[in-house]
Amino acid sequence: MEAKFVNPFLSSLLNVVSTMAQLELKPQAPRLKKDDVARGDVSGVIGMIGPTTKGSFSVSFDKSLSLEIMRRMLGEQPKSINDEVTDMVGEITNMVTGGAKRILAEQGYEFDMATPIVVSGPGHTIQHKSDGAKILMPFTSDYGHATIEICFDK
Repeated sequence: MEAKFVNPFLSSLLNVVSTMAQLELKPQAPRLKKDDVARGDVSGVIGMIGPTTKGSFSVSFDKSLSLEIMRRMLGEQPKSINDEVTDMVGEITNMVTGGAKRILAEQGYEFDMATPIVVSGPGHTIQHKSDGAKILMPFTSDYGHATIEICFDK
């Protein structure tokens, strides 16, 4: 997968989290993902389809990081991943994908986005609906880890 597909999601996640939660995520080295197990406790997944490509994107957060983002964005501090936290992760997934979609459109790649789904729990899995390589991009913060996964046919 080309960097031109990955970088818009990376920069969009950094922008959304810094703008909405005033929190800095530090990117780590990307790598290929060989399994379906999520690298966090709560994940938002969204499918994308266009005339020339289809793929999916997910963002996973450690419980501690998702709760801190919730506290910073909404002033609420739940003790566990509840419906409000999963709603927030779905909205972050939407915002990140929307930001990446704008950047990709400037490069001539158009696609429509599905409605995000959110899954949570230890060891949950993420099923990408594309045959392409799964790129895993981890991030660290003072409150835990986040990971994005990007999988495109192209």
